[in-house]
Amino acid sequence: MSPRAYEQRLRAESAAATRERIIEALFDRIRAEPARPVSMDELAKAADVARSTIYTVFGSRAGLFDALALDLFDRGGYQRLLDATRLPDPRESMRKGITAGVDIYASDPDVFRALHSMERLDADALGGAIGRIERQRTAGMAGLALRLKRAGELRDGMGAKRAAHFIWIAASFEAFDLLYSGRGLPPDQVAEILVEGAERAVCR
Repeated sequence: MSPRAYEQRLRAESAAATRERIIEALFDRIRAEPARPVSMDELAKAADVARSTIYTVFGSRAGLFDALALDLFDRGGYQRLLDATRLPDPRESMRKGITAGVDIYASDPDVFRALHSMERLDADALGGAIGRIERQRTAGMAGLALRLKRAGELRDGMGAKRAAHFIWIAASFEAFDLLYSGRGLPPDQVAEILVEGAERAVCR
């Protein structure tokens, strides 16, 4: 390896380590004080970087929280959720998609709960990250409902638009958290109940 290539690799590794340190500091901050808005100055101090470094790495507050959300989903097994959306059988896609979503939420429920609460109180504080994820989720539910309709899986009188509403509820963090935190159920039972509820609501 040439000296220049070696230097470039060291810089890339250092940048990745800095990025990871900032993300971990943000996770810790949200878990510790979920009700208080995140200060960039406090975050920089916790991550042992300059405030300007956060913006250099992530571009903006929105970029920072987008990165946090992506990291949160990846840790929870987002690939399995993507795999579920690509299954040819839309009913199986719904079952496995809801189950994968439960596993993602269960991977760090405290952070998910804090982010959803912060989104309701002050969406700007998160740079709109959760709102963007929810819009993507809404579009995904609409597509799934349409696939169910085309496959003849929807029960009589159930249109694709209405079915999308039911699936959206079943696949939401709020539905997960009501059963997980409110009823104290383990993730596998939560998934079973939400899948059964969605199927009974929309399918033949």
